[in-house]
Amino acid sequence: MRFFMTLTIGLIFGLIFWNQGQKINKQQDLFNLLGAMYSAVIFLGATNTSSVMSIVSIERTVFYRERAAGMYSELPYAFAQVSIEGIYVAIQAMVYSILLYVMIGFSWEFTNFLWFYFFIFTAFMYFTLYGMMLVSLTPGHQPAAIVMSFFLSFWNLFSGFLVPRTQIPLWWRWYYWASPVSWTIYGLITSEVANLKKMIEIPEVGPVAVKDFLKARLGFEYDFLGAVAAAHIGFVVLFLFSFAYGIKYLNFQRR
Repeated sequence: MRFFMTLTIGLIFGLIFWNQGQKINKQQDLFNLLGAMYSAVIFLGATNTSSVMSIVSIERTVFYRERAAGMYSELPYAFAQVSIEGIYVAIQAMVYSILLYVMIGFSWEFTNFLWFYFFIFTAFMYFTLYGMMLVSLTPGHQPAAIVMSFFLSFWNLFSGFLVPRTQIPLWWRWYYWASPVSWTIYGLITSEVANLKKMIEIPEVGPVAVKDFLKARLGFEYDFLGAVAAAHIGFVVLFLFSFAYGIKYLNFQRR
């Protein structure tokens, strides 16, 4: 079902934002592209989170029994779970990336596509691990779903799409950097268009280079891509070890 959803959603977003990457002539075109990346990440990412939770919840019950029988050890079990999900996510991200990259019409440069795939893959990975982590830290599927919705709402709000980072009040701006989705949108947009010197028309301002507009209006800088990639790996590692910790030290079994 996840692969079916990936194909369906990829085709829908590809058709909605058809060839948008080649139509960057004014400010609104750039915002449309930003909306495409925001939608592509948050929609399927949240689906990954919710779909994995019920599976991990059921398997955890089996794990409790097998651990009591001396068949399973906590950390090998946790890392085996993550490894299996990683294979699924790698294939899912490749299919999704190819669909979106071709249909949206980004520049066919191998480096740009690698960046695009990397950010899609790590985003889907931290979304999946986020769901696994919540199940391991809560008594059951229902409490985990409540916590998931709460934090996903904040990830959505502070993603940098609804309110750009430069317009978020200073006392709340820290949550922009704490939201994984904001890093993913930053990485996708920056890797594809933030190095363009093409001029776009800005209302009441006139022609401005794409890279200058992104830096001034949204705070996106191409030279910051390395740090953005490191942040993605950091979120994946954080959620992975949180999941392993929950499996190893928390036991919600009821006799």
